[in-house]
Amino acid sequence: MATYTIIGHDQKPYGPVTDDQIRQWIAAGRVNPSTRVQLEGTSDWKTLSEFPEFAGALSGTISPAGPLKTSRMAITSLVLGIVCFATCFTTFLIVVPLGLGFGIAALVAISKNREELRGRGLAIAGVIVNGVALLALPVAAAMLLPAFAAAKQKSQEIVCINNEKQLALGIKIYADNHTNCFPTATSWCDAIQPYVNRNPRLFKCPTASAASRCDYAFNEKLGGLNEEKVNPETVMIFEADAGWNASGGSESLVQRPRHARETQVIVGFADGSVRAVPRSQLGTLRWDP
Repeated sequence: MATYTIIGHDQKPYGPVTDDQIRQWIAAGRVNPSTRVQLEGTSDWKTLSEFPEFAGALSGTISPAGPLKTSRMAITSLVLGIVCFATCFTTFLIVVPLGLGFGIAALVAISKNREELRGRGLAIAGVIVNGVALLALPVAAAMLLPAFAAAKQKSQEIVCINNEKQLALGIKIYADNHTNCFPTATSWCDAIQPYVNRNPRLFKCPTASAASRCDYAFNEKLGGLNEEKVNPETVMIFEADAGWNASGGSESLVQRPRHARETQVIVGFADGSVRAVPRSQLGTLRWDP
């Protein structure tokens, strides 16, 4: 039985194959009349149409088979690797395992169907990019963790500021309902609860100990005073560690600042404003009405 070697769409030689195998490939569209063929034992390369034994099988074959298809898995693998880097590794747990899987699967599929599929280079690139992402994760984590920590710290500071704003508003509403007088310093938490919807979270700083019921204190010098007689720049509420209904003055300020790398204390004033005060400026605060 005669055997042949053919040049595939990828310009690589395949064979030796039998005439029956070639006829099957003709029917499947994998070879065409212009496919280059060499009969085993000869040195000449001819087109398939020059072999009379295949004339019958080639009847009706007009045009060459279409171009090779690029493996979609290879493309997907490379895209996923790029996405991982483009999103600063935030999608790492999803895209990298998928990217490696698609790349390896593409290489296997292309190896088994070299006459029909291309994209080996894309698949290799996808595996490499995803592999680099896998190896680079520890480095990326080391770079991103400080930024995440800073963002978390800032968000906690914002929550604390909002808490004090709500508490300061509750104190002012209390005063409006009590002949413009502030609550007594020794029971201010109990007094303003109805005016802050009895929300226990407003009394808690997100960075303070969970054991404490309240992480803020009231300026004892404002207890029971008429709001109209108090300088609006006077300290009204501030971070402290003394607990529920705590009151006092500058000596009651939180000993260890909780925000902005331990350099700021959140302070609310009689006009209802709240701001983060640097530790170096705490001595300039007004405590006397």
